[in-house]
Formats: sequence, C-alpha cells, structure tokens
Amino acid sequence: MLIKQSDDLRSSDITPEHLYFNRRQFIAAASAAGIGLAAEIVLPDRAKAEDRWPRGKKGPYDTDEEVSTYKEITTYNNFYEFGVDKSDPAQNAGTFHPKPWSVQIEGEIKKPAKYNLEDLLKPYKIEDRIYRMRCVEGWSMVIPWRGFSLADLIRKVEPTSKAKYVTFETVYRPSEMPGQSQRFLKWPYVEGLRLDEALHPLTMLVTGVYGKDLPNQNGAPLRLVVPWKYGFKGIKSIVKIRFTDQEPTTTWMLAGPDEYGFYSNVNPEVDHPRWSQKTERRIGDFFKRKTLPFNGYGDLVASMYSGMDLRKYF
Repeated sequence: MLIKQSDDLRSSDITPEHLYFNRRQFIAAASAAGIGLAAEIVLPDRAKAEDRWPRGKKGPYDTDEEVSTYKEITTYNNFYEFGVDKSDPAQNAGTFHPKPWSVQIEGEIKKPAKYNLEDLLKPYKIEDRIYRMRCVEGWSMVIPWRGFSLADLIRKVEPTSKAKYVTFETVYRPSEMPGQSQRFLKWPYVEGLRLDEALHPLTMLVTGVYGKDLPNQNGAPLRLVVPWKYGFKGIKSIVKIRFTDQEPTTTWMLAGPDEYGFYSNVNPEVDHPRWSQKTERRIGDFFKRKTLPFNGYGDLVASMYSGMDLRKYF
C-alpha cells in the first residue's frame, strides 16, 4: 500500500471529515469491504441537533430526501467572486455588505424600474422549498431554500411580445469580492434562462436557506435557483434582471464554450470533457449514486425540451 506523506498530499486527496464521519455510510462501507468490527464503533452524528431542518408539511415540489446540514450548505460552495476553492466563499465573504440592496429590472417589459430589495419582496409569498441541487463537478446537496417564484415577479413587470429570454447579473464589487480581482472569468457574472424556463413554477428567487437569511457565501441577499439545471446557473447576489429577444452569452459560455452550454440541464448522458456526469456524490454520503436526468425533475420540466437534441443543446 502506498501511503502518502503530508508534503505529497493535495486537498483533493484528503477525504472530507463530513464524509468520513457519516455513521450509516461508513459502517455500510466497512461491512461491504469485509472489515470485522470487533467492538461497536462510535461515530459522531452527521448533523448537530440545531442543524436539523424542521420539516413541515411537504410542498408540491419538495423532495423527501434527507436535507444537507446547515454547515455543509454554508461551508462547501462555488462562488468564484470569493475564490475558487470550495472553502473560500465562507472564509472570504465576511467583508461583503448585502444591505442596502437594489435590483434594476429592464429590457422588453412594460414596467421597468429599480427596486429596493425590501419593496421588491413585499408583494410575494415567501415560502420554503426543499430541492435537490446538482453541481457539474459531481457533487450534490439537498437544500431547504426560502424565497418566491420568479414567475410572480415576471408577471408583475409585464414582458412584451419581444421578450424571449431573461438575463441576470451579479453585483461587481472587487473591493469586497476578492475573486473579482482575478481574470479567470469575465466579471460581472452573467446567467440567463429562456422565458418559459424562468416562468416555470420550480424556478425561484431565493432570499434564505434553512429558515434564515442567505449567508453572504450562498448569494446574499438575492439569488436564483433552478433545480433541474447544474448549480452554476443559480446566479448569486443579483443586481440586474433584463428581458431580451436574444439568447444571452453567459459567463461560463465565454469561459469554456465546449464545456458549458446555455441550457445546462442535468443530463447524465452528456459528459463534461474532463469528467463523467453519470454519478454524483451527495455531500455527507460515502457512496456515489446515479445521476438522474434533469436532476430528478424530468416529469415536471422535460416537456419544455421536447424535440430538442439535448446533446447539441447542452
């Protein structure tokens, strides 16, 4: 057996503590490997009691899968504005100021305006939804979001007949977001949806997680969640929403057009050029699981892509 010394190790070689100390998965793995457990192995529970999500009545779009812990959700993040490592957002987001906040809504709509966030939220029913979320790198979480349907906002601003797409833009503050001082992406971050995707009832504008306001590292104070697409479509810290008749070129399309397409639907049959998408590892689990088409939401969203070649329109 080759045992790596400390100076040979990379962060990717180290099993995360929360994976190693998963009681159920670890014991199952040990049994499958034929490891005899001569005495009871006492492993700490995956989540502290205060991190358990108080699940109420299941909503029409909620998954009934086990919810990831608050610590997992808030310390293992992709938010490149704060750095490229998964731990960077939690470590570097403390200097970001999400209040006061305003959102400019413009383009092919009848009621363009700039809204203070508090005024923007007033008309809408804020609710909790528990969604599976899938990252293109092969990991996933189950997250209890708090927010409202993007469709409600869209109907309020009244798109014109020319509106076919919706684009979103992240705030640009290099003094508070150290990653924006680097040039590995074109800033500010831009994402987009087709109008029918934006109007789908699964699509949310999110203001909180775990019943609390969004932490900075999770996209405070306002972010997008589209659970049947890869996580990078969920743009964070939104300051501009624009309606247009042209398909937008998004940030990751510019950065890697052969790797990241506009649609970014979860499709296990389309591999990323550098890794397979056929399996995923749920944060907190020991074993991988099969990746579900459209992240398991196919019965709700697949009809929007009827007749499309989802290998071409990836």
